[in-house]
Amino acid sequence: MTLEETLTGWTGPSSTTEQDKQDRTERMVREAVTSHTPFQGCNLAVCTKGSYPNNTNVRTDSDVDIAVQCHDAMYWDEAASGLHPATTSYTGIWTPAKLRSELEVALKAKFPGHVDMNGSTAIRVNSSSARVDADVVPCFDYRYYLSAGTRYRSWRSDRLLRR
Repeated sequence: MTLEETLTGWTGPSSTTEQDKQDRTERMVREAVTSHTPFQGCNLAVCTKGSYPNNTNVRTDSDVDIAVQCHDAMYWDEAASGLHPATTSYTGIWTPAKLRSELEVALKAKFPGHVDMNGSTAIRVNSSSARVDADVVPCFDYRYYLSAGTRYRSWRSDRLLRR
């Protein structure tokens, strides 16, 4: 097999079996989050990111990247002082440490013995015969204000969770 043929094989879409495992992994992580009692009433979004939903993964060597985004709190920075609109501070329970610790508990309950907390940001759920590896990233809404109150860039922020 030539190098080009090898590279073409790696970049092709997932096989049906691999796709089933990826879908199962996503579903199981979502179930872990939605069934965890402390998350009841929390405005969370669970979504896949990266190569898996974009179908750009490397065949037979891919994981699923999953963001668990808390919309209850928003973090922000500003290009210059005074650009962020005046608001009151968030007073809820969802701090970066609290979100990460509750996500750890939820994942360990669903995947006993398969959760690795050694990463600085992502929580790793190791594969089994029925699923692929998953990197689960707890994150919050984040805005960077460019001008007074109206112009900002918005994205998920996981930098608050890095140790």
